[in-house]
Amino acid sequence: MMKKNILLLGILLFMMASGISQTNESDKVVLITLDGLRWQELFSGADPKLMANSEYVHDTLKLKKRFWRDSPEERRKALMPFFWSEVTRIGRLHGNRELGSKVDLTNSMWFSYPGYNEILTGTADDKRINSNDKINNPNTTILEIANKDSNYAGKVAAFASWDVFPYIVNESRSGVPVNAGFETAQGPKLTEREKFLNVLQPQIPSPWGSVRLDAFTHHYAMEYMKKSHPKFVYIAYGETDDFAHDGNYEAYLNSANNTDKFIEKLWNFVQADPFYKDRTTFIITTDHGRGTEPLETWRHHGAKIKDAGEVWIIAFGKQIQPVGESQKEEQLYSDQIAPTVLKLLGLSPENSDKSAKLLPIFRS
Repeated sequence: MMKKNILLLGILLFMMASGISQTNESDKVVLITLDGLRWQELFSGADPKLMANSEYVHDTLKLKKRFWRDSPEERRKALMPFFWSEVTRIGRLHGNRELGSKVDLTNSMWFSYPGYNEILTGTADDKRINSNDKINNPNTTILEIANKDSNYAGKVAAFASWDVFPYIVNESRSGVPVNAGFETAQGPKLTEREKFLNVLQPQIPSPWGSVRLDAFTHHYAMEYMKKSHPKFVYIAYGETDDFAHDGNYEAYLNSANNTDKFIEKLWNFVQADPFYKDRTTFIITTDHGRGTEPLETWRHHGAKIKDAGEVWIIAFGKQIQPVGESQKEEQLYSDQIAPTVLKLLGLSPENSDKSAKLLPIFRS
């Protein structure tokens, strides 16, 4: 018996020395996108030219009371309080061009499918991904790479408001479950909350034919994480882009503010759950920017809209070196996100490209 105990103790000490965990054997990643949220609002808060413009705001006095403050720093904290109180303390925010921190797309399309392809594959593909049509992505996403790895197989999932995401992720080939658009939760072991969401979603009309309200995307994702504990989750919120296209600046700001709250709830859940606590990294970004001048171009994006290729990146969590808002001259690109996520997961690109340029965000 003593020999057996000594052997077990030796194995335990070896596992501890090797950094092997008996419960959380790998790190987890939550990748999040906010469709078409401008860096201008993220880093400066509500735009004074837009929030006082009755063409884009129904109740300018109400909106001003909620989001107007005298300085950009105060306005951004009013708009996205979690980002500018907690994330700035525990993580890093890149893309404030006023401070010299630049983040750009490498694709030349500057709209959604090409942007998401670049984020999820690490490569722009302007020849094949040049529309928002529902075509299965010929490129392999990091979700698919993870799902093919024995350590992550069956532990990868995506949730999105836009109904094109099953094609962007190539759900049929990758085997990654994608709950997107107006899809409901599926499976034999639905929780009571999932059943409730399945009933509620068809009863609340969306303003758009291809995009559901982000609250459903968020709650479906949260419930799945609580129930199934995936190791790699992608959540794609969509409202900010669609409200902007509608010319509704009031709803655009309200949606950004709500999404900030959603992400705070996700982080609080992760830090309270033993499976995720202190083992999870969040990466947050957007698929494209929007116009600024002339003013009306804030509603639009695409190759013909000046500066619509300007984006931003936020990171916080287990493997991230916290620096707050980046205030140095730098040039980052969206195609660096995919190899960085693979690095966080301990995986290699499918083409074994070890030279893929990572985001400079890791703890030393």
